[in-house]
Amino acid sequence: MKLRTYHLKWRTHSLELGIKTRIMGILNITPDSFSDGGKFFAHETALAHAEKMAAAGADIIDIGGESTRPFSQAVSVDEECRRVLPVIEQLVGRISIPISIDTTKAAVARAAISAGASIINDISALRFDPEIGRVAAEKDVLVILMHMKGMPANMQVDPVYDDLMTEVSEFLKAAINRAESYGIEKSKVIIDPGIGFGKTVAHNLCLINRLNQFQKLEVPILVGTSRKAFIRKTLATLETGEPAPENPLIETGTQASLTATILNGAHLVRVHDVANTVAAAKIADAIKTACLSDTRH
Repeated sequence: MKLRTYHLKWRTHSLELGIKTRIMGILNITPDSFSDGGKFFAHETALAHAEKMAAAGADIIDIGGESTRPFSQAVSVDEECRRVLPVIEQLVGRISIPISIDTTKAAVARAAISAGASIINDISALRFDPEIGRVAAEKDVLVILMHMKGMPANMQVDPVYDDLMTEVSEFLKAAINRAESYGIEKSKVIIDPGIGFGKTVAHNLCLINRLNQFQKLEVPILVGTSRKAFIRKTLATLETGEPAPENPLIETGTQASLTATILNGAHLVRVHDVANTVAAAKIADAIKTACLSDTRH
């Protein structure tokens, strides 16, 4: 596989992608996220965790105020802003790495950028709120565009594809074109195949296995497998069933899946456990780049 590298430059930030896998630390300020719901709902706890992730080696902190787990329900703009804005406003004075806002709402994105965020991570790929594309272009921020089949409330109800890789690829290609139609430069677009968002276990495993096929879209690839249900289901046995979310095997499975994504072309990974991922990514990057230099001696 040919190694694709990118140099992202936006606002006051820049990031080299390709040789070193970049790590996005997840900060859910929600009471009901699938893995850590309620754990960082208090603002001081959230700030401390963000600082811990930055110190452990995160390159980006991704802050979300609305759960997108399967069967979750939307929250209002006001409530989402109430959760995330105080944290963003204080965090920009404590860490130097970029802050991403995980939202589908233009009003939340605009307020978060005013507070200090510089990336919009939109699981709807600019579809749920058309105004969010105009906000991204106006504010000159990065956008992450994710594939999702359906909505969070129904996406895991029997997802079916005629041709998984072609359908996801065509969706992401259209998402890039949509972003450009708003005036967002392609050099500020990142794609995400949406592991766990309208996919079965087999779909998720296939997307990871064939991830390098998305390189033809010529934008960086972000993947989020951290602690997702397909890992628990893959580890399940008839005797014990699925491991509980806090079972250490879930983190082992997460790191295995992340290593596979890195070796198959992921430029960024979105994770809960930054320290473990830094170590796993260092080994995966060493393997990935080993043949770029002369190894005869």
